[in-house]
Amino acid sequence: MNTHPLVVERTMNAPVQSVWEALTDNEKLKQWYFPLTTFEATPGFEFSFKAGKEGEEYLHHCKVTAVEPLKKLAYSWRYDGYAGDSEVTWELFREGDKTRLRITHSGLDTFPLEEAFAVERFSEGWNYILGTSLKDFLAK
Repeated sequence: MNTHPLVVERTMNAPVQSVWEALTDNEKLKQWYFPLTTFEATPGFEFSFKAGKEGEEYLHHCKVTAVEPLKKLAYSWRYDGYAGDSEVTWELFREGDKTRLRITHSGLDTFPLEEAFAVERFSEGWNYILGTSLKDFLAK
C-alpha cells in the first residue's frame, strides 16, 4: 500500500496575491475549482461539495485546518459514507512575479480500495486542476 502523499507542483504566471485570492475567495473558487456554496479561509470552517465523474458523484466534507495568508492553506478531505480521512495542503512560493504552487494530498491510503479512490484518479484530478483549470483562470 502506498502511504506516500501525492504531491503536484506547478508554476503559475501570476503573483502570490492573485493565486491566494483564487484559492480563498469563494466567487473566484467557483470559477475554476468546485461549486462551493460558501468558503472562508478560517481554521475550523467547514464546507462540503459534490464532485466526481458524471453519474459517480461523491459528497466531500472538508474542514480548514491551517491558514498562513499568502503562504499556506490546508483542509481535511473526506467522503460522506466512506471510511478514510485525508488532508489537502496548498503551499505558495513567490518566484519573482510568478508563484510556485504545491499541493500535497496526504492520507489517500486511508480510503477504500476502490477505483474511485485510486491514487491515479487523484493524480489526474489535481494535475488537471493545477495544470489547466487554475492556470487558465489566472491567465484571464
